[in-house]
Amino acid sequence: MFGWWREWKRSQLAEKPFPPEWMTYLDEHVPFVASMPEELRENFLTALKIFAWEKNFEGANGMEVTDEIRVVISAAAVRLILFLDHSHYDKIESIVVYPGHFRTPDFQDGAVYGVAHQYGSIVLSWESVLNGLKNPDDGHDTATHEFAHALDLTNGSFNGTPELESSGEYRRWTEVMSHHFLRLQGRKKPERKVMDMYGATNEAEFFAVATESFFEKPRQMKKHTPELYEALRDFYGWDTAAMENEA
Repeated sequence: MFGWWREWKRSQLAEKPFPPEWMTYLDEHVPFVASMPEELRENFLTALKIFAWEKNFEGANGMEVTDEIRVVISAAAVRLILFLDHSHYDKIESIVVYPGHFRTPDFQDGAVYGVAHQYGSIVLSWESVLNGLKNPDDGHDTATHEFAHALDLTNGSFNGTPELESSGEYRRWTEVMSHHFLRLQGRKKPERKVMDMYGATNEAEFFAVATESFFEKPRQMKKHTPELYEALRDFYGWDTAAMENEA
């Protein structure tokens, strides 16, 4: 699809009224929406409409995709790009939703709760999505984790570095992320206070796990790993620690 056509379609979706019943789903399942300043919430709801109506949602293993599922998953997705733009998710072609955990050819020996594929598919466990959102400050959020992987892919591969704006930003990003990734691999205490050890698997998982903590444990991240917090704040545009303090 041509870029101008995609942007025109998005502008049309943005003009459509926000379905009032969607707020019920957000109130019930997405607690971070209530803490947003009013002007920010309006931008968020507009972005949510665009994502929810633009992306293709598919059910798997008997799952029927309802508006509730579409809205809740879209809310988790657009929180990451609210200060970026929808083009960061252009490579996402479909979002596949299972009722619970599932298995994949790469992980036959264990339960899987979410996967981001390089060819444009995000696969999620609905049960895990709800559990991740239910406790907004434990640092574990499946949907946030997988959509962070989708942002990682904007730079061409899953390598822990999303698309940035300048060579200087890439240098700074590499310095900060590599430093804290290696420290987490070494099980250093400050990083372990902030992030799950799964982030030590590789650079891509480090970025996704760090993103979970940035949105769910921002004060801890700012206190224990301030440079990491600043790098993620500069990328995402959110000052999550300040918003948590205001809440």
